Amino acid sequence: MANKVRIIGGEWRSRLLRFEDVPGLRPTPGRVRETLFNWLQYDIAGSRCLDLYAGSGALGFEAASRGAKEIVQVESDATACKNLRANAAALGSNRNRIVEKEVERFLSGPSDAYDVVFLDPPFAKNLVLTTCRLLEQNGWLADPARIYVEAEAGLALEGLPDNWELLKYKTAGEVAYRLFARHLQSA
Repeated sequence: MANKVRIIGGEWRSRLLRFEDVPGLRPTPGRVRETLFNWLQYDIAGSRCLDLYAGSGALGFEAASRGAKEIVQVESDATACKNLRANAAALGSNRNRIVEKEVERFLSGPSDAYDVVFLDPPFAKNLVLTTCRLLEQNGWLADPARIYVEAEAGLALEGLPDNWELLKYKTAGEVAYRLFARHLQSA
């Protein structure tokens, strides 16, 4: 286990998340996480979070460290899920629930509304728009909800739900990251 990511703030500040290599795994860089959680500083405490394509778990564990009351981390890779469970145990977290399942299958099942969603799918697999539509159509988002989307810098996000408002946008190298607010659709 040579890979590690440091939690930036909150209860577990400076604690390390350790994980084995998984093909396609790209933990969100520290400076991007710091910017994201600055954007979300008034939204995280007491929130219910959904971490899709959880990978290293950096986003979900950072949210828990900063006071989210519940985090569901969805990941299909068995090794990544083993790492997530080990990190939750090492931190003594009872707020992180790990679900080993394909994200599309998970979002097609019974839904529950979340306040904050982290969406960081593997690059070059065309998963962003499908996942965003499933979140909106299948009742996974509270009103209002915040949705963080991390994707390739060149990916055009055309076709997102009409009731999603882009709040923030930045790039870091080959990565673009955006924060959206979801509002109720008017009848």
